[in-house]
Order: sequence, then structure tokens, then C-alpha cells
Amino acid sequence: MSRSQSQQRRAASASGAIQNPRGKLLVFVALCLLPVGGALQMLLSGQSWVPALAYPLASLVSFVLYWRDKQQARNQAWRTPEKVLHASELCGGWPGALLAQQRFRHKTRKLSFQLSFWAIVAAHQLFWVDHLLLGGRWLGAALAPVLR
Repeated sequence: MSRSQSQQRRAASASGAIQNPRGKLLVFVALCLLPVGGALQMLLSGQSWVPALAYPLASLVSFVLYWRDKQQARNQAWRTPEKVLHASELCGGWPGALLAQQRFRHKTRKLSFQLSFWAIVAAHQLFWVDHLLLGGRWLGAALAPVLR
């Protein structure tokens, strides 16, 4: 990386700008395709309205939790426990958490946190692959009572 590129990245980071916004937006949209498609399919087929409501609400809660935790970190005040952040992600708030991580540059460098976060995202993706492509034979059957 050239010196000018390094200086540009540091300036972007200091100003709060998201680095490589187009690429990150593309990844975000790609990750949201299965959950949005699955939630809409479940809603329109009359199976369940829960995912169509849970993803937006849990994402909003996650975004606010990350924002508040970042503010608390800056003020050296009591922080939101990581298990609370992960619980909100697991409940469907991972899209809001991903947006908040990028917007606030928060929780992006701690490897153990990121491993848990991406495991939650992968679990959601696997659920929707199972539901949409495999007819819910594995995960969908186990979670069917919860979604009704």
C-alpha cells in the first residue's frame, strides 16, 4: 500500500467515513437476500409473520444497543455486555448490528466477538437455505413450533 493510500485510509477512519462503502453495501445486500426472501415467502404464504416482524425490530434494537455501547465506551461508563449484543443479533438483529459495526466502527477488531457474530450470521443463512432450498427438512422442522 502506498503512503498516500495509507494517509487516505487514516483520514477516512478519523472522519467516521465507512471505508469501501460500495463493497460493504454489496456484501450487506447479498447477506440479506435469503432472510428477506424467506421472511416474505413465509408471510405471503401464511406460514408465519414472525420473521418479517422480527428482523426489522431486532435490527433496530441491535443498532441502538451498539450506538449506546459505543457512547458508553467513549464516556468510560458501564458497557452493554457482549452476550446482550449477541442475543439481539441471534433474535434477528444481525443486519442492524452489522450496519452499526460499520457506522460506529464498534466491535470490529475484537476477534472473539467477530467470530461469534459471524457464526450467528451463518446460522441465520443456514436456516434460510434449509427453509427455502431444502423445504425445512433439518432446521425448519426443529424450529417450526417456535415460528407458529
